[in-house]
Amino acid sequence: MLVAERQQKIVELVNDRKSIRVTELSSIFSVTEETIRRDLEKLENDEKLLRSHGGAIRITKPNDSMEIPYSEREITNVLEKKEISLEAIKLVVEEDKIILDASTTAWYMAKALPDIPMTVLTNSIKVAMELSVKKQITVISTGGTLSPKSLSYVGPLAEMSLESYHVNKAFISCKGLHLERGISESDEQQARIKKKMIDSADSVYIMVDHSKIGLQSFARLNGLDVIDCIITDSKIDPRTMKQLTDRSLKLIKV
Repeated sequence: MLVAERQQKIVELVNDRKSIRVTELSSIFSVTEETIRRDLEKLENDEKLLRSHGGAIRITKPNDSMEIPYSEREITNVLEKKEISLEAIKLVVEEDKIILDASTTAWYMAKALPDIPMTVLTNSIKVAMELSVKKQITVISTGGTLSPKSLSYVGPLAEMSLESYHVNKAFISCKGLHLERGISESDEQQARIKKKMIDSADSVYIMVDHSKIGLQSFARLNGLDVIDCIITDSKIDPRTMKQLTDRSLKLIKV
């Protein structure tokens, strides 16, 4: 089989299954895992798919209104998300009252948070479970309607719950951060929840890896003027970084 033919079939498999692992592709095409990794690197550069930890996932179009399952988000840009979460933790101090959303970056942040006196408000089951073993952290769950894909609470009850609280810091991720159209989500219910989170906080920290910047997703949350700081990874395009800083947006690059 020619290299181009193999790569085309890899794209078809990823699009059909949504995600696939290097080991499985190696077995299917009877080539080494290193060969498959080179294929995936080439295909990612050609914007045919996205590499993930141990495999690849299909590209979700910016206007795709389908919410990506947590299991897929959990293996996308893992290293970047962990680095971003560790940088965000540096902004948390004792007695803080913070919001963590239902993003995988917020979950990594919850895993690494020190067990110090603070209050965490979240709509994420995984974040709440992670923090439940940390004795000095008070965890408040919004409640609401469970979204199986994101393992989070959404809907009117969750939104009303957020209206009852005021926090000093909100740590939020999103599906798209566009210079002109602001921040957006792939799912309207998640967008509504995150807008309430922003409204409840004194300071808003947006945690996004480089792949989200420049994209516009289905449901708009707000403009960039509500953001106090953007935390992203070192792969951000220098021209985009300058455009953001030219708008007087604080940017932390890890």
